[in-house]
Amino acid sequence: MSELRGLHLHVDCASGAAGDMMLGALLDLGVPVDVIGGALDAIGAGRGRLQIARVVKSGIAATDVKVDTSGEIGGVGRHVHAAAPQLHVHHHHHTAEPVRGASPNDHPAHEPHVPHAPSTGSALHAHAHAHAHDHHHAHGPAKEHAHYHYSEIRKRITDAPLSTGTKARALDIFDRIARAEAKLHGTTVDDVAFHEVGAIDSVVDVVGTAAALDWLAPASVSCASVAMGHGTITCSHGVLPVPAPAALEVLREAGGVMADGGVARELCTPTGAAILASAVTSWTAAPAGRPVAIGWGAGDAELADRANVLRLVALAPAAASADVVWQIDANIDDMSPELCAPALDAMFAAGALDAWWSPITMKKGRPALLLSALAATAQRDAVIATILRETTTIGVRYAARERTVLARSTVEVATPYGAIAVKLARDGTTLVNAAPEYEACAAAARQHGVPVKLVYAAALAALQGR
Repeated sequence: MSELRGLHLHVDCASGAAGDMMLGALLDLGVPVDVIGGALDAIGAGRGRLQIARVVKSGIAATDVKVDTSGEIGGVGRHVHAAAPQLHVHHHHHTAEPVRGASPNDHPAHEPHVPHAPSTGSALHAHAHAHAHDHHHAHGPAKEHAHYHYSEIRKRITDAPLSTGTKARALDIFDRIARAEAKLHGTTVDDVAFHEVGAIDSVVDVVGTAAALDWLAPASVSCASVAMGHGTITCSHGVLPVPAPAALEVLREAGGVMADGGVARELCTPTGAAILASAVTSWTAAPAGRPVAIGWGAGDAELADRANVLRLVALAPAAASADVVWQIDANIDDMSPELCAPALDAMFAAGALDAWWSPITMKKGRPALLLSALAATAQRDAVIATILRETTTIGVRYAARERTVLARSTVEVATPYGAIAVKLARDGTTLVNAAPEYEACAAAARQHGVPVKLVYAAALAALQGR
């Protein structure tokens, strides 16, 4: 199991994201169940709430996680009272016919449900999230319902005997959801409250995921985008749009990348969005690397065109590798310097890996320039043709060159000047070099009216802090 730790983690969310799907994928990847169970015991939820099974979703074998939401979270204050004007974050029962083609993704949108058992909704938000078997929370004066204040859940996590990393990740995920809810409903974070069922499910999903990620300690996490779905859903508050307002707000705040997903239902829950927002370090395609392990987490819904699963891929950086490239050279003594920069641009456009000018002295003491380029075999002829077209030389020479290169990837770091891309170079799992991308630093420097060197330093400091 130790080979899984410290690697790069890539998240595929073609069918959306939810807390139960992430938990299932982490277990399927190889995270020991005791890592998650121990954290649930520490928080007072108890590992016995986890119901883990192997299922097949459209031909893909995956791990399905459901949560027993009966009873209470040990030690968390539980309030029972008649409905009041205060915001209550809970799941609303959908009408039998969702309007305009949108129904929840049965996980729902998201999180799983246990047939003939209490609902296990985990989305911490007051929008249209429900299960087919969801509880009805009446708002009339004769009906009472239990809820947990977010401030109490936060205190419970803070005081629990969890590892420092697990605690920090869990608090960050919960904070993101609470901030989104507070903004959407015009209230404060501390006033956000969770109905009993949603609170239990969310604590299990968030704390369990935080513990698993802390155990994995990924060097970085990437995700190209998360499918959100589209359409509308009907709840007791009326018709609401998909993507879910809270999930959308969480992604907006984090600078996440959303995709429609091509499905007329809700695909991403606020909990799923918050987990991604907290964990993902780069919203990009998977970097080059060696796949070490793959985990599939199942959602509840049966989607017509795809498996309703979330996939995690643990990638080991490729070690330094050797290959062969071509070096192409030309001595030029009769070309205007003004044409040098356009010639380099054209060579890069033709596929050159690198290109440069060097001052030289030719026969009879004439000052001249040496034009050099590196190209892979497939691009060699195109680069040669470009040199002959864009410069005054009447010939070039070329030879094969062996080289050794480090595995490279790119991450984004948050700085006072905005997000800056940083290029990383590794030899195996060892980080050898890190360099902020110059163009990103220069653009941020212009925007904020500061020297490029300050942005460059801030990016390196942010990388070191992470």
